[in-house]
Amino acid sequence: MTTNERERDFTHLFSETVQETMNNAGYGSWRSISDPAAVSLSFGFPFPESFPNDELVASAEAVFEAEGDVALQYTGGEYASGLSGVVADRARDRGIDCEDDEVILTNGSTHAIDVVSQTFLDPGDLVVTEAPTFMGALSLFRNYGVDIEGVEMDADGLDVDALAADLEARESEGRPLPKLLYTIPTFHNPTGVTLAEDRRKRLLELAAEYEFVVLEDDAYGELRYEGADVPSLAALDDTGLVVRVSTFSKTIAPGIRTGWIVADEELAEEMRRINAGGTNTFTQGVVGRYCEAGLLEENVVDLRESYSERCAHMLACLDEYMPAGADWSDPDGGFFVWVELPEGVDAEEMLPEAVEEGVVYLPGHLFYPDDRGHDCLRISFSHVPLDEMERGIEALAAATRTATSVESTADD
Repeated sequence: MTTNERERDFTHLFSETVQETMNNAGYGSWRSISDPAAVSLSFGFPFPESFPNDELVASAEAVFEAEGDVALQYTGGEYASGLSGVVADRARDRGIDCEDDEVILTNGSTHAIDVVSQTFLDPGDLVVTEAPTFMGALSLFRNYGVDIEGVEMDADGLDVDALAADLEARESEGRPLPKLLYTIPTFHNPTGVTLAEDRRKRLLELAAEYEFVVLEDDAYGELRYEGADVPSLAALDDTGLVVRVSTFSKTIAPGIRTGWIVADEELAEEMRRINAGGTNTFTQGVVGRYCEAGLLEENVVDLRESYSERCAHMLACLDEYMPAGADWSDPDGGFFVWVELPEGVDAEEMLPEAVEEGVVYLPGHLFYPDDRGHDCLRISFSHVPLDEMERGIEALAAATRTATSVESTADD
């Protein structure tokens, strides 16, 4: 490569959206927030012992034995083509009115969100999210040049009264109404809270009144450890405005990169047409065989028990070690706990001290579409062993005490 080639500026070749977002962090860039010497409570990775390695190997062997080379063709074999039916059956078991042709298989749930975005969003459209929300979704939405507005949450999930007031004000003032609302109503990422059923119903009423799509991200819905199930938004919907996405990443393994969309037939038809990229039909065949053998249900039962223990241990450690002034969520499922730091403590500014003490987390501002969340952070109980988790929480508590002391001294 010549010097002139190395110095060439390609900016003018990029799309307007890429040019406008060039200084933003890309999808997955938060994974660089790590330190090999510190306990990582940052990421929602399943713990390695949860992966059903032997069962997946046996499923792959069964696919090859039954379907031969067809399993490796573009379209895959019968196990791959049957996976949509497996997903539809499981959706119906959760009260969702779903036919096989209303399922679109994807390469994980983020790909599913991307397909929905391609189908509905134009530059300048308004997307409403919870504040905070999954940072990967924020990064993806920004790729489409949309405006993003975050609506506050509390212990019962999205504040639908605040949403209703905002929608009413927008309509009366002639300001843009949302095209899409993105929500993680069950075991929310990052807060862990679950949207109350009455709020779910009110949200659907607002969607019908103001005609916006509700994108329900249900990646953690099967991993409940406490309390009673709450109906999916898709199960409560009678308008066709709810599009539900989910994944096998949390219930089998993230490396299989298999997710799906469930949507009204008319919407599904257009999303299937827009989704021109190929999906991994061989993996779908292996997953299809795994599910049809009843292995998924067995694995989910084991996962609920293991993650329940991990969640309880993290909450007990927080109770034991965290200083006064800190608060945190108490999730009934999922992978995450959301920590609110004592007044005046900034989670990003505290991170170097936390790493020095021996822990890494994700600062809260990463989960907001605007400049909020600096006094919060997300930690995960899904990956590290229990003894490391305890050391990590002790280190977090020590860093918090130091930051609180520094803040108090500054105030004096």
